[in-house]
Amino acid sequence: MLTINVGMLLAVIVLLRLRRRTEARSRADEKLTVIIVLALGVVIAPTPAGEGILDFLGQLASGITKSSH
Repeated sequence: MLTINVGMLLAVIVLLRLRRRTEARSRADEKLTVIIVLALGVVIAPTPAGEGILDFLGQLASGITKSSH
């Protein structure tokens, strides 16, 4: 039986859509890409990988904030 990880499927779709040339995109196409990226974020967020990304981004933002003071 073949199982598909929804997060991985969305990530592949996002990568394929982002490889297209910017000039060839319509507004509807850009909106669809944004919706897919948001769905990917919702799928990844509760996973350990998503929590690790959140921690990393939090530390990065904290370091940037501290360096600007």
